[in-house]
Amino acid sequence: MSKIKKEDTLKYHSENRPGKIEVVPTTPHSTQRDLALAYSPGVADPCLEIEKKQSDAYKYTAKGNLVAVISNGTAVLGLGNLGALASKPVMEGKGLLFKIFADIDVFDIEADTEDIDKFVETVKIISPTFGGINLEDIKAPECFEIEKRLKAELDIPVMHDDQHGTAIISSAGLVNAVELTGKKIEDIKVVVSGAGASAMACTKLIISLGVKSENVIMCDSKGVINKKRDNINIYKKEFITDRAIDTIGEAMQDADVFLGLSAKDVISKSMVKSMADNPIIFAMANPDPEISYEDVMATRKDAIMATGRSDYPNQINNVLGFPFIFRGALDVKATQINEEMKIAAVYAIAELAKEDVPEEVNSAYKTRHLNFGKNYIIPKPLDHRLITKVAPAVAKAAIKSGVALSPIYDWKAYEEQLLERIGHSNKLIRRIHAQAKLNQQKVVFGDAENYNVLRAAQITVNEGFAQAILLGNETKINSMINKYELDELKEADIIDPKSQKELRRVQRNSEYLYRHRKRKGLTLNEALEKMSNKNYFGAMMVENGEADAFITGYSTKYARALKPIIEVVSCSENLKSLAGMYIMITKYGPYFFADTTVNREPDVQTLINTTLLAAKTIKRMSIEPRIAFVSFSNFGSSRGKCPDLVRKAVEIIHKEQPDLIVDGEMQANFALNSKLRNKKFPFNKLKKSRVNTLIFPNLSSGNIAYKMMQEIGNAEALGPILMGINRPMNIVQLEASVREIVNMTAITVVEAQNPMTRINY
Repeated sequence: MSKIKKEDTLKYHSENRPGKIEVVPTTPHSTQRDLALAYSPGVADPCLEIEKKQSDAYKYTAKGNLVAVISNGTAVLGLGNLGALASKPVMEGKGLLFKIFADIDVFDIEADTEDIDKFVETVKIISPTFGGINLEDIKAPECFEIEKRLKAELDIPVMHDDQHGTAIISSAGLVNAVELTGKKIEDIKVVVSGAGASAMACTKLIISLGVKSENVIMCDSKGVINKKRDNINIYKKEFITDRAIDTIGEAMQDADVFLGLSAKDVISKSMVKSMADNPIIFAMANPDPEISYEDVMATRKDAIMATGRSDYPNQINNVLGFPFIFRGALDVKATQINEEMKIAAVYAIAELAKEDVPEEVNSAYKTRHLNFGKNYIIPKPLDHRLITKVAPAVAKAAIKSGVALSPIYDWKAYEEQLLERIGHSNKLIRRIHAQAKLNQQKVVFGDAENYNVLRAAQITVNEGFAQAILLGNETKINSMINKYELDELKEADIIDPKSQKELRRVQRNSEYLYRHRKRKGLTLNEALEKMSNKNYFGAMMVENGEADAFITGYSTKYARALKPIIEVVSCSENLKSLAGMYIMITKYGPYFFADTTVNREPDVQTLINTTLLAAKTIKRMSIEPRIAFVSFSNFGSSRGKCPDLVRKAVEIIHKEQPDLIVDGEMQANFALNSKLRNKKFPFNKLKKSRVNTLIFPNLSSGNIAYKMMQEIGNAEALGPILMGINRPMNIVQLEASVREIVNMTAITVVEAQNPMTRINY
């Protein structure tokens, strides 16, 4: 992951709409009748029904899919007691994770009190609003009392994730690590470093899994918690050991397992050496573990290690658990999250690590061979199967333990429902990035004198999918690299086509361009002048193999950036037809819009070519294109140049490409609404297919549509992807954002890896 800078984080949280989450209506609200149904007088009827039967709140309101993420800000991340308001960015972030991983809606609530009674009373008062309560970033020991009281007094699931999330994920890893070492869980000796909320929850859970309490030694900052100590609070007393030892060093001798939930450098290499054969070391302090991964591996080749970090094997990451635990609990209307549900989650996560790993997960972590073993004892957070493994396991445990008010009977249908909830195809951008990381490419950035381009280049280098070649004035670019501390670019090649030292290369490229375009009116002097232009120069670097991919367009209008590419690539007769396509990322999944950038008034053959290019590009993403040609006419209802061209193109495609799922011409509402389409035009070849690709009759309509989707439909536009050019080159939007440039670079890198590369989704 690229280095996160302060200006990036502040911009991320403040630009566009401040914050990270919003409330969106889920019912029609455009007419007076809609509003009357939503509020007065229509709202009276569900109110009366709920008064008669409290459980009907799940039927008539969002309660069943709504979780409160509540904090008082007394233990924010690792930053300490920042206060309630300063914890809000974290709570919003937790809400975002709930939504994207499990489609759970969240209200974040920051309670400005450190008084246990007031906090508990506040949560109790507001609890009817919610289907579940996630307690977050509350310091110990107050968090123990708060959770205990709320679980006893509320009839909805309550979980303090700082305790139980870490406990569940680390326990899943421990179960698998113990299996790999050939040991028995009831025999292992465990040393716990730390005596806070997470440490105690982890210890209690592994005891529930079979670890004997007498085999656990817990240490705090003062040493081993033993009978000699008189400074032990009531929560630590549960973990007093009978062993006559005082230091963590003594405790580590012959230990099978180390669970670290404390601080950096708490244990040493010598302590690791003193552990039993095949030691299991979970050093989970963040951001720096109790001992570094490198030190452990240098000391004990037989060790299995996990940390809280993503840059080492076996990351203990709470996102593997809490979204799916609450998902399962909510879906059966559980009255609590009990021990049985937590244990079910542990074993579901542990078992998933033993299954074959999907290619997209391998891709995301730059490997092709993730499999169950010492470096893979728990699944990766990007594994989309977590929701279909953990949520049902938790739901089944809730039913079996008698805390589910609404049992599930059709588990296959439930699994399908879960997959629909997460909008699997919405993860497209993430998958493209994962594929790009598999094989780093040399990418030329044509507008490198601009900050956004430089920052994007730096991110692509740090993410591991690009070696950056920067075009522009060397002095200016180096000055910006130093000014903005873009250290990763200090080793990048900087090329100025206008400089004297590039004269020979400019001349060579000019001669190439001249030879191939002299019968199209180009003189040698004109070729020389063109080659000092960064767009001609960058395109030529890819054409002649000096680079793998080219990104341009940030400071140039699209048409002006496209012309050099066409002229250079056409030299190799590699250019037959062109089209531009945007991927519109929506909450319903991706939609593909073509042509949006190239062909102003396409003829029939151009429409056909655009369709085939789009289909080929989409299939490379392992998505089946389902294509509708849109116009102002429905299947011949109107005549005119536009619908007639579209109609003829569809007719030819049906004849020549019978396996392609495509039909038209039709109006956009019929294209996007399968029920409406099938009712009015039951003969259509799309049938019940959800259309994901729209072919527009001309550039004007395509361009208007994608920009309206951006502004009104709140869709994210990824593109434009330049199709039909057999060289990996793309043109970003004028003054594109850093994110947009990074995404386009990832797409272009995937194209550069292999023309037939498939992006696995």
